[in-house]
Amino acid sequence: MDRITLQELVQAVRGDLLRGDPAQEITGVCTDTRQAGEGDVFFALTGERDGHDFIPAALTAGAAGCVVSRDVTETVGGSSAFLVRVEDTTRALGDLARWYRGRFDIPVIGVTGSVGKTTTKETIAAVLGARFRTLKTQGNFNNHLGVPLTIFGLDSSCEAAVIEMGMNHPGEIRYLTGIARPTMAVITNIGDAHLENMGSRENTLRAKCEIFEGMPRGSAAVFSGDDELLTALPEDVSSSLAEGDHRILYVGTEENCIPGTELTLRAVQVRDRLADRVECDASSADGTTETLSIPALGGHMVYPMLMAAAVGRELGLTWEEIRRGMRAYTAAPMRMQVISREGVTLINDAYNANPQSMKNALRILSNISRLETGTWLYKVAVLGDMLELGPTEESLHREIGSLAATLDIDLLIAVGPRGRWIADGARDAVRDAMQGIAGRVSRGYRLRIVDYPERDDAREKLRQVLDGAGTDPSDRRILLFKGSRGMRMEELCNYAATL
Repeated sequence: MDRITLQELVQAVRGDLLRGDPAQEITGVCTDTRQAGEGDVFFALTGERDGHDFIPAALTAGAAGCVVSRDVTETVGGSSAFLVRVEDTTRALGDLARWYRGRFDIPVIGVTGSVGKTTTKETIAAVLGARFRTLKTQGNFNNHLGVPLTIFGLDSSCEAAVIEMGMNHPGEIRYLTGIARPTMAVITNIGDAHLENMGSRENTLRAKCEIFEGMPRGSAAVFSGDDELLTALPEDVSSSLAEGDHRILYVGTEENCIPGTELTLRAVQVRDRLADRVECDASSADGTTETLSIPALGGHMVYPMLMAAAVGRELGLTWEEIRRGMRAYTAAPMRMQVISREGVTLINDAYNANPQSMKNALRILSNISRLETGTWLYKVAVLGDMLELGPTEESLHREIGSLAATLDIDLLIAVGPRGRWIADGARDAVRDAMQGIAGRVSRGYRLRIVDYPERDDAREKLRQVLDGAGTDPSDRRILLFKGSRGMRMEELCNYAATL
């Protein structure tokens, strides 16, 4: 963060300066005393825990002063810390970030969508990093607190930024885009995530398109041409985009693209190299074709690749720069993160889950080749509950189980109260296939299915699965771990890594 003065802070948050020198310089912003440093301003946020209770710890850590929403004179005592009082410290954090963002005239890419936001953000940042010093959202800092804190990471050396924006209620993207003010937007897709709060995918689309409200006229956006909602926008959304003179750049695959969609980039061939890399031949609207490659797991990576390439081309990067940036890509933690040891491959995709990402992960596991010379592969899907799906949650979980029964998977371990529906969906599909009722399921005869009401109940089964792993070089077990954030499926993955 570049230095700002206390006077600038007071004006930005529209607060009252209770004590302190208006000319004093501030070198950072924090909301967590564990990250507080010399010269920081500590925002005492209120929520499950009241940040005002942690003011002494922030000052001890070196914070120069605090933004507060109640009287803390006794708490501060005789310290020299400055105090700024506001009505709402959370809102003040956003106000300061909005003002601070205005100091930088650089490309800012806002990334939202139902599935793949973080992976797409990481890919775009890797590509832009081939030419620009690029700031990107760290971890899960994509909400009303994380976006402002990301913005404070900007300094005079930054040449571009990639900001991830999450939501689960209408209006949240509107608030975030007002802070980040992106110059370009990326919407990965419109899926079933947060249906419990949004009611329909169409409502989710409208909420995602709030991102345009913070963008300058004539800005460009990258959409998936393989998403029917993004290619057939409702009239109110289309009118809004037309009023802002926004340009839509569509990317997609030759196989799945909605007919009639004019693509900026099309993947004419996708080659999934599994644990090695994903390649595609990207055909531009001008008829040229470029080969792109990324060191990642799963053919679904073609979408982040194409979106990042479209952003890069829009900002003037050469194809060689785009390729170099993609080669530098690394997966974010718990997002198709591969952990290998002798005889075992663990795929930690446990950061979150919804129906689309769950299906993608299962297909990746299924597609891992059994044809490796002299190697016998045993594939296990360890799946937890998908949360926030509303009234359709049972049918959506059953769909996951039904899909698993059609794929090249040996064992399904379902955990959690909703995991039972995944297991039941798989059992029904296997039974129907064996009875010839619903058509023949290609691999369902082999699939074994177990379910446990609690996550940790599955530990003994994992121990059995991994017993003896690594003793025979021709034997390899591959385990996928996935579920919603609240299920903490990474704990099972970490346990498996110790066996």
